[in-house]
Amino acid sequence: MRRTVRLAPLVLAAVLLGAQPASAEPAASAGAGTGWEPAPSAPWDVDAGLRCDFPVHGEPVIDEVMKRVLDTHPDGAAKRVAYKGDLVVRVTNTGTGAFYDADASGSAIVEHRTDGSQFWSVHGPVLVGIGEGKGNLPRGLYIIDGVYTLDISSTGHRTVTLVHGTKDDLCSRID
Repeated sequence: MRRTVRLAPLVLAAVLLGAQPASAEPAASAGAGTGWEPAPSAPWDVDAGLRCDFPVHGEPVIDEVMKRVLDTHPDGAAKRVAYKGDLVVRVTNTGTGAFYDADASGSAIVEHRTDGSQFWSVHGPVLVGIGEGKGNLPRGLYIIDGVYTLDISSTGHRTVTLVHGTKDDLCSRID
């Protein structure tokens, strides 16, 4: 049986947008005995000009994301983490009220490096935010879908390397 691991894209979005994901106590039955635990995402806000020309609010409308620590650093901190689960994020232009429900239910293994950088091996759609001059894509909010890697440096610079896939500009969808 082939098993698919789905990424916690809003967790990624929270990292990329500078917000912190919400924490929650694992549900008693969720992932019981499997090492999987809930990884819920918090709503986030981004000021005008940081990702889009207008202020943006993101909030999960479906969030069934789970995570599993695969390996730890000597100090016990997570080194490699797998994410799975359905996630749909409502991305709203708070100036006009226009919104788009973005499917961000990709899958990934995330390597947390000791210098604070991260390396994501991704398959499927993930919500990625890029600041001005902070990545190899223009400033914006994107659903990136396909097979790709995301390298987040210790300074926050994001490098997306698509093996095969697409980029959907969410700012233009809600402008």
